[in-house]
Amino acid sequence: MSFFDSTPVGRVLSRVSSDLSIIDLDLPFAFVFSLGDTLNAYSNLGVLVVATWEVLFVSVPMIVLAIRLQRYYLASAKELMRINGTTKSALVNHLGESISGAITIRAFGEEDRFFAKNLDLVDKNASPYFCNFAATEWLIQRLEIMSASVLSFSAFVMALLPQGTFSPGFVGMVLSYGLSLNVSFVCSIQNQCNLANQIISVERVNQYMDIQSEATEVVEENRPLQDWPQDGYVELRDLKIRYRKDTPLVLHGITCKFQGGDKIGVVGRTGSGKTTLIGALFRLVEPDEGKIIIDSMDIGTIGLHDLRSRLGIIPQDPTLFHGTIRYNLDLLGQFSDLEIWEVLGKCQLLEAVQEKGHGLDSLVVEDGSNWSMGQRQLFCLGRALLRRCRILVLDEATASIDNATDVVLQKTIRTEFKYCTVITVAHRIPTVMDCDMILALRDGRVAEYDNPAKLMETEGSLFRELVKEYRSHTSNTNI
Repeated sequence: MSFFDSTPVGRVLSRVSSDLSIIDLDLPFAFVFSLGDTLNAYSNLGVLVVATWEVLFVSVPMIVLAIRLQRYYLASAKELMRINGTTKSALVNHLGESISGAITIRAFGEEDRFFAKNLDLVDKNASPYFCNFAATEWLIQRLEIMSASVLSFSAFVMALLPQGTFSPGFVGMVLSYGLSLNVSFVCSIQNQCNLANQIISVERVNQYMDIQSEATEVVEENRPLQDWPQDGYVELRDLKIRYRKDTPLVLHGITCKFQGGDKIGVVGRTGSGKTTLIGALFRLVEPDEGKIIIDSMDIGTIGLHDLRSRLGIIPQDPTLFHGTIRYNLDLLGQFSDLEIWEVLGKCQLLEAVQEKGHGLDSLVVEDGSNWSMGQRQLFCLGRALLRRCRILVLDEATASIDNATDVVLQKTIRTEFKYCTVITVAHRIPTVMDCDMILALRDGRVAEYDNPAKLMETEGSLFRELVKEYRSHTSNTNI
């Protein structure tokens, strides 16, 4: 996850689209053309050497000078191609974000600003490409001038030689091969430089070849029991998290215990580490120090599949896949249609699915855009209901849905997950008021961990401050 945390999406898209296209389509042709023109140039030179070895006195210095010019050009051209790839990543990233946020951009009337930003990024991307093109023309011009000068000088010398030194046919053949050598030599150098520039795409893709992957999916020698976790007991022991080795800690020694069956509310201001704590629970980020214990088992010692398949989550941004309702609720095909219909009824989605006409085979488009935000969130609730996990995580699940859907979500969770451990990351403070315990985080540290009623009675309590701020904000909004 550290890779995705530090790498813009546009940079990844640029490599898997533009750079891979160059490697698959352009690079083979560039290599063939470069090899063919190089062989042609040296073949012409060989004919001239066989006919008159004196041409080496001119051709060898010309080749050495051309190689020096080529190296001088490539030092700048390669950097220009790298800059071009970097600016293209920024352009692709901005374009992707603009498309995904088009509704918000239009709602705030910011189309002109985003369009101007796009044009600015296009100009920045075109600048290094134009400079590289200009540098290529600079090289070609000097190579052609050098070759033409050498050929002209050779013809002038042969013209000054005494009559009969060389036969007219021999002079014509030499000049003919000299002109051919001029063209093939320039084309050879040009194609070699083009090949070197396109090799940059191989370099950029190769940077992603040795990325550290996640832990193994299954650790055969340490697999949990089929009914793990049975109690839903969670313990955090001196948990310290950082996203990368060269970054500061995000969580600073979190230590607390969640008893099995308790309803835990996690609160805190923006950037306090709430989402990072949930990520650590699913091992999206690995602890720098400390450990997480679930039912007497260190989650760091088991496989990712064994861990994540036993935990349920309803995320802030619900994710649906292109396919059918059945596929989105039961990705692995483990449950019967009857069980799925029962879950839809509990999620208040039964009528909405029946209205589609195709039942469980009704279409779900990419990202579930043919369903409302609230319905998508309820589908995520349906997944958790089907799996019957002993530990359920709500990652600000009510932050982007309406109050009516929030009521359905909360009611279903209280009823169906009554004996499960429910960890709720709160955006709306009222959603955690009925929790058994409140974990309040401040700057990645545990500020307080107690019953909400006690925290409300404690002067200077962070939770009490957050409740007051929420009520004040709500009353001002209503006014």
